[in-house]
Amino acid sequence: MNRNRARAEKAGRRGEAWAAFYLWLSGWRVLARRVRSARGEIDIVARRGRTVCFVEVKWRASGTELDRAVSPASLRRVAAAAEAIAPRFARPADTQRIDVIFVSPGRWPRRLVNVWQPGA
Repeated sequence: MNRNRARAEKAGRRGEAWAAFYLWLSGWRVLARRVRSARGEIDIVARRGRTVCFVEVKWRASGTELDRAVSPASLRRVAAAAEAIAPRFARPADTQRIDVIFVSPGRWPRRLVNVWQPGA
């Protein structure tokens, strides 16, 4: 892995740790991190009550870069991965959704709630 890629990987992991902490402070229980499936990876799986949330974390060096961090194509990839792993985490009566958490240095995380519902 080249130096730039290794630095980006380290920053991404730090962003995911901040996002997990933010979720915990918000009353969510983190069930898993970096869950892989044949259809992609989910950064964080969290639960609060009867809601299971598949979270995509986007870390960028500046807040202005975050506005362009998510595309419809990336959301489709996350939705496909969430659909593949949902049976491992969701119970039959649970509500499922996909959220995105944006993280950048010196800012409180920003969360987009319910950006895509699995199966939609």
